[in-house]
Amino acid sequence: MLDALIKIYKYEGIRGLYKGFVPGLFGTSHGALQFMAYEDLKSRYNKYKNRPSHMKLNTLEYITMAALSKIFAVTATYPYQVVRARLQDQHNRYSGVLDVIRRTWRKEGVHGFYKGIMPNVIRVTPACCITFVVYEKVSHVLLGLNNK
Repeated sequence: MLDALIKIYKYEGIRGLYKGFVPGLFGTSHGALQFMAYEDLKSRYNKYKNRPSHMKLNTLEYITMAALSKIFAVTATYPYQVVRARLQDQHNRYSGVLDVIRRTWRKEGVHGFYKGIMPNVIRVTPACCITFVVYEKVSHVLLGLNNK
């Protein structure tokens, strides 16, 4: 890692160490969107079923809400990952974020911002579902202990 840092600094300067930083900041919105969608989906689902909004769901329902919220968050934030990856690509020279966006749009259109999204969704969704199911189950156990 130290060798890579030295080479980047040597050939690209301090700016080279921060390539992709600005688009990376947008990546923090991914988790926020995912949790917002997850909680909103659970609430709307319970409302649809005429149940209190805080009602516990079954495991399959949690998995469904987790998968849908992950797909929403990935779809909303995936273009930033493409931009960030292209900024960090050593084989192409870009003058900045706007240059990546302009060139991608001109050469590939909207599809260019979603290249590789399906393999990404397939890769990240199962782990997300497991995480949310474990979170809900542990949360209910801990809240149950707290109410005793």
